[in-house]
Amino acid sequence: MSEENKPEEMVEEKKIDASAEETQEATPSNTVALNGLFGFKVGMATVYSAEGAQIPVTVLKVDPWTVTQVKNPETDKYSAVQISLLTKAEKNTSASEKGHLKKAGVTGSGASFVREVRQELPEGVAIGQEVNVSSFEVGQKLKISAKSKGRGFAGVMKRYNFAGGPAAHGSTFHRQPGSVGNRTWPGRIMPGKKLPGHMGDKIITVKNVEVVDVQVEEGLLLLKGPVPGARNGLVQLQKQ
Repeated sequence: MSEENKPEEMVEEKKIDASAEETQEATPSNTVALNGLFGFKVGMATVYSAEGAQIPVTVLKVDPWTVTQVKNPETDKYSAVQISLLTKAEKNTSASEKGHLKKAGVTGSGASFVREVRQELPEGVAIGQEVNVSSFEVGQKLKISAKSKGRGFAGVMKRYNFAGGPAAHGSTFHRQPGSVGNRTWPGRIMPGKKLPGHMGDKIITVKNVEVVDVQVEEGLLLLKGPVPGARNGLVQLQKQ
């Protein structure tokens, strides 16, 4: 039966279906994949490969982040996507934070963390979209950065693995660094000398960390090997 001979009701129904499909295609996606994300260290575990090999992994909890600002070279001189973790109570949010989030259409909650992912803007990125652990794939290599555990004030043997002096009786130095000065000129200790001081509590970056598993529903990311920092510490994830 040709279009001309079809009843008007059938032709009208076909037009409605076509318009619905066009509307569905035009609707932007609620999620967007970025080159970087942030997660929280849960702890370490053990998984097994298909061949039965034991793999030590670090489990990261990657909660959904929300795009709250899109920066472009025309207005901000560089490209970046600002993402926020909206888990903070509204009563604990300052007026300036509320004003910034209100521009992004966020009401009723504040941002516990606000971070930027510098990259070329993905196609279709928009304020209000969700960024989750599905941005990563199994087998991918990541560059991770996290703050190491603070060890307080430490000596050179603990801080820099110095050998120390003789342990026998009569030694004038057991755990001391030894001579550190200069002669009359320049008459001072040069900058950068390894001495006792504050140990740890600094950003550590590790490259080529393999993604072992991605659990989107639970929001978990399993990385091969150890990850710097203590439990519940914020870990930056960047694709290489």
